[in-house]
Amino acid sequence: MLENIDISLVNWSRAQFALTAMFHWVFVPLTLGLGFLNAFTETIYYKTGNPEWKKLTKFWMKLFGINFACGVATGLILEFQFGTNWSNYSWFVGDIFGAPLAIEGIIAFFMETTFVAVMFFGWDKVSKRFHLSATWLTAIGANLSAVWILVANGWMQNPVGTAFNPDTARNEMTNFWEILFSETAVNKFIHSTTSGFVLAAVFVIGVSSWFLLKKREILFAKRSIVVASVFGLISSIILVVSGDKSTKHVAEIQPMKLAALESLYEGTENAPLVAFGILSGKETHKNINADSKADFLIKIEIPGMLSFLSFNDRNSFVAGIKDLVLGNEERGIMSYTEKIERGHIARQTLLDYKKAKEKSQYCDKAKKLKAKLSDETFINDYFQYFGYAPYYDENPEILQQNAFKLVPPISLTFYSFRIMAMLGFYFILLFVTVLILVFKDKLHTKRWLLLILLFSIPLAYVAGMAGWIVAEVGRQPWAIQDLMSVVVAVSKIDTSSVIITFTLFAVLFFVLFIAEMMILLKQIKIGPKIEEETNNV
Repeated sequence: MLENIDISLVNWSRAQFALTAMFHWVFVPLTLGLGFLNAFTETIYYKTGNPEWKKLTKFWMKLFGINFACGVATGLILEFQFGTNWSNYSWFVGDIFGAPLAIEGIIAFFMETTFVAVMFFGWDKVSKRFHLSATWLTAIGANLSAVWILVANGWMQNPVGTAFNPDTARNEMTNFWEILFSETAVNKFIHSTTSGFVLAAVFVIGVSSWFLLKKREILFAKRSIVVASVFGLISSIILVVSGDKSTKHVAEIQPMKLAALESLYEGTENAPLVAFGILSGKETHKNINADSKADFLIKIEIPGMLSFLSFNDRNSFVAGIKDLVLGNEERGIMSYTEKIERGHIARQTLLDYKKAKEKSQYCDKAKKLKAKLSDETFINDYFQYFGYAPYYDENPEILQQNAFKLVPPISLTFYSFRIMAMLGFYFILLFVTVLILVFKDKLHTKRWLLLILLFSIPLAYVAGMAGWIVAEVGRQPWAIQDLMSVVVAVSKIDTSSVIITFTLFAVLFFVLFIAEMMILLKQIKIGPKIEEETNNV
């Protein structure tokens, strides 16, 4: 089947979705974090009645509003692409994927927009308590909005709570709560939102450091830094804990992703964690085969740590890339070639059922085939590998070559994971250092540190992007883990139309990004003093 697929169409469709998703994530995390920081500072104003806290809140609220508008615009484009570029995917999982996105839309456009209006324009027009409630509900609404898209993404990584309907050839939801509260969805929500909290904290600290460098609004800057540092430190700790839980879960449901992010070719007990490494570049995801092996120019390992992080046991076995592709009978690991053959059987059974049904809906053959497709044993032994079917080939050599095509890009996943992890611990150190110096009243005297804090803002974005690369590139080639690959999920449209829209979106997003940066920088340069001159934002 692979020979009938336009790979250029698949690649351009993936590129367009990645472009939109990455730009969307430029705006989303700052919105998630600033929403709660606004709520915290306004709560302090509500409790103390100190107008300085009101001025502080309104300044950060203005930056929140600018960012919020851009996030909504890119989010809408992202959701439309499911129907335009990934129509086969939308058909296959529309009954499951549609529900979370519909709820997300309702929350985003009703709950958020309603309370955002009160938050921005309700100063001195509604009671302080009502306005504070609107600010909190805006923050909660923004994060609840993120829940549903992350639940949908979590389901793509680990499809649970659903059943396949052979009559419609679609997956249908059987247990909404299993989808909502799956371990994958919960971990993804906690990890993604707390990464947004950390980014917002770094952003506030960096901007406040600029004010200290300029010797402007000293009290405002110090107060902002204290609130952001505490918020960021707590969020960072939660981020590390959720990351550890995610690693253990990935080891269970996506062992190939774990092997890729460690460039682990040969499975082993007491598997080491590569704390730092530089790959030689000799092996890429395009030429991996049975003879491939990990090749590092430099490597610093922590013995047994990968086994411990994955299974809480330093002596446990961690499967490598070749164990998963070629199989490991001793460890009970089925080869990808066998999974492809089983997926082919599942697909052929479905095709036979459709042909039999077309002849006569009630013929004995159709009834038997439908019963087979609905049988739990058949589902567990064959249909759970349905997505492997497109890689089937009668030629054993081509079949094994196709099996290695199921390995995700190694280098990109490997480096992205280390960038994300190193920056995560860097931010913890940063928050602790800042808090110590603030309480000693020495931060404003450390010009070199203030410059580091200012230029740490883009690093927070890099960390978030790296995390998403690990999550999404690391699970390739799956649109839905084991059930549908991206080569099947893509719409059957002309490649040139995707190239044109990719170009248009790239220009649009860059213009939007530059416009937001210019507006944000202008408002930051004006500073919080303007808030004393008006009752509205």
